[in-house]
Amino acid sequence: MFLLVICLIASCATKTKKPEQRSKLLKGFSTYYNTLFNAKDALNSEFTARDKGHKDNFYAPYIPILTFEEQPLGSDLGQSAAFAENSMKMAEVANRPSGRNSGIPNMSGGPGSDPSNADGTQVKGATTLEIAEAKALKAINKYSVTRNGEEKNKQIFDAYIILAQSRIYRNKPLEALDALNYVFAHMKDDKRVPLARIYQGVAYDKIKDYHRAHEIFAKLKSDGINKTYSKLLSIYYAESLLDAGKKEDAAKELDLAFELNSNRKLKSRIAYLRGQVLENLGQNDKARESYTAAYKYSNDFEFEVKSQIAIAKTFNGKGDYNGAKHYLEGISKKGTYGSRKNEFYYALGLMANKAGKQDEAQQFFRKSLFEKVSDPQIRGLAYYEIGKSYLEKNDYIGAGIYYDSALTVMTYEPSKILLKDQSAYIKKISKNYYLIKKNDSILSLAKMDNAQRTDFFSKYIAKLKIKEEKEEQERKRLERNKGFDTGDYNANSIFANNSSSAFEDFGVTTKGFYFNNTGTVSKGTSSFKQVWGERALSDNWRFSKKMASIEDMKSEALGVTAAPNPRRFEPAYYIEQIPTNQERLSQLKKDRDTASLGLGIMYQNYFTNTPLATKTLYDLVDVKPEEKVMLQALYEIFAMNYEKTPQAAERAKQILLADYPYTSYAEFARNPKNNSFVKSTEDVENEYKRAYALYESEKFTESKEVIDQTIQKYPKDALVPKLYLLNAFNTGKASGKEVMILQLEQIALNYSKTPEGIRAKEMLNYLKSDLSFQATDNKGNTLPQQPNSPTPPVSKNIPQMANGDINNQNKVKETDFKQVQPMQPPTSANMSNTPQQKTDKPKSRNKNMPDGPQKQ
Repeated sequence: MFLLVICLIASCATKTKKPEQRSKLLKGFSTYYNTLFNAKDALNSEFTARDKGHKDNFYAPYIPILTFEEQPLGSDLGQSAAFAENSMKMAEVANRPSGRNSGIPNMSGGPGSDPSNADGTQVKGATTLEIAEAKALKAINKYSVTRNGEEKNKQIFDAYIILAQSRIYRNKPLEALDALNYVFAHMKDDKRVPLARIYQGVAYDKIKDYHRAHEIFAKLKSDGINKTYSKLLSIYYAESLLDAGKKEDAAKELDLAFELNSNRKLKSRIAYLRGQVLENLGQNDKARESYTAAYKYSNDFEFEVKSQIAIAKTFNGKGDYNGAKHYLEGISKKGTYGSRKNEFYYALGLMANKAGKQDEAQQFFRKSLFEKVSDPQIRGLAYYEIGKSYLEKNDYIGAGIYYDSALTVMTYEPSKILLKDQSAYIKKISKNYYLIKKNDSILSLAKMDNAQRTDFFSKYIAKLKIKEEKEEQERKRLERNKGFDTGDYNANSIFANNSSSAFEDFGVTTKGFYFNNTGTVSKGTSSFKQVWGERALSDNWRFSKKMASIEDMKSEALGVTAAPNPRRFEPAYYIEQIPTNQERLSQLKKDRDTASLGLGIMYQNYFTNTPLATKTLYDLVDVKPEEKVMLQALYEIFAMNYEKTPQAAERAKQILLADYPYTSYAEFARNPKNNSFVKSTEDVENEYKRAYALYESEKFTESKEVIDQTIQKYPKDALVPKLYLLNAFNTGKASGKEVMILQLEQIALNYSKTPEGIRAKEMLNYLKSDLSFQATDNKGNTLPQQPNSPTPPVSKNIPQMANGDINNQNKVKETDFKQVQPMQPPTSANMSNTPQQKTDKPKSRNKNMPDGPQKQ
């Protein structure tokens, strides 16, 4: 009977039934000890694998909070899920360029792929997350018990949570929401529903629906969920707020998370993240306190070191600098901390900078370079800080060298991208800067008399002799040491290891002769160059120059040759090289002025250093460059200063208005907030239209009177050049060619850079030409050619002059104006020239001004 009962029970359990027909008594037992257990085990395996491969990226804007330590089973699924989420975030941190939420990597090969068949069985070759999802689906399909729309098998809740987790971590948040909706519909009275709500908020966060995610999290907080779920909620809510850019709210939520969670490692990570957020908000004092708490609770060596660096970075300069310095120097010599000396020296440099001790800071940064590398990114940042000090002194070659060194060792890609741009900018600035210095030096020497030149070069030669004497002494010392290995095997050297091997392994296990392995040799060559630079194959190579010194590179940029010349100790040798040709000197000045203009613009565009850019451009204005460069320099000064520092822009404005009143630059200075560079008053525009209408009606005298009155009343209006040009056409019609030419010459002289001035020059070329013109009558009809008159060339652009009638011979007839006519009245169409950016050069008005008298 006993065996019979067992067989009956087994047959009932294995028979496929509809969910509403299944027994909740046996199904709950079978669910956990069959498929669901395998789903949890697969999830655990994935989390463990990710945790082993995890490494914190302390250079990203924020670190994730959660890490995987253990995977509790049974009812403590919420804590399990927390660890799982962290492991997922850790896996993505290496691929996250900036910010917090860059999306979970797709573990299945595609966001829409489904590893399970319709019956919930997994596809062959699936990943562990896909297996977990398939097992969860199988458990749901096989063991779900629903009656009256309610799920009776409580273990199915765990299956749906695992299903949701797997889908969220596989970057399928929408499918995860579908799974959670079943829980809300059929298990709404389950006490674990708040956990499902938490993961619902996480799923919405993944699809960047932050508003809905925050609504869910806020409602859960107000509902008063149990402490276990509150711990998890505070962490997810804080991270979601950071994803949405709400830093202040995130900092408050992190305060709550720090209080709720008692795990030391978790508290340490929460404190560190809170420090990063507060530092971004500019609250360095609070950030330093938070970093201190992170150091206090940390149980990881790497975390301790990085916390100390963060503490130093947020030093406010007002605390006990000497005490903090002695503390860091002390711990850097203790035990395993000694292997991180380079990082502690970097931290000390940051702290010295904040304390205003620039020289001491540079000493610490240089000390960091002589210690063994424990973190390549720190080495790169030390190079960067040294380069920045050169940049602040306008030593662009020195800054460029250290920036390039930083780029070779940095590991955090966003930092490398920014630094690469800065390095490129510095090279451009350096080129202009040293061209200016070189040309200034030559021009200054050209202005000296012979006695001054001789005195100058005599002093230079004395310094040169001292320098060469020191170099000779060093050469003799090296000669005495020839044959002896006196190199210092400091931590930077690839040969300074403690292994018994003759060559460093570089992570490649080799057998046999070292140079037989091309991969090892390639890595060794690269590492050697990184440490020692380019070296010549010679004796005492460690004492040879690693590369051209910064001073040598500066000399090269200034045009000073490094090769010794037998006459280098004679002043006459240098004096002979000074140019005396005035054309050559003018070209040097022109090149210098153009480079100064570019330098000032680059200071502003590349580094937003407005004071230095303004000073550079005003220095250029003071040396009186050619008009084109002068106008551009004045415009740049005014454009970059008129809003924030109007007092700096005032001088440029006054020069533009006084010396170049009719240029578009001056019009911009008059009213920079206008929609147009060229804007005239409405009264002048109306008067111009009236004068033009009179011209069209052949009332040339009346038109001339209107023009004269308007110019007298508005002498500095933007339309004055147009009025003068129209007046010249009136004169041509009324008084003849000679008077018109005189007026056009005056316009071309006074307004040479304006469209009207250019048009006047074109007209003068026509009117002053030696060509004969076809004779016409008063109506413009061609007259018979005189016997000895040459046939005029056919040209649509050359105005025809009547030469038949004595009264018409010098007058410009109507046919002469079919192609060459005065500027038409202005409208809004030709008042639309606006600079796209404040650094753009104002556009020419030619595009908006007609060539003839069209009514625009």
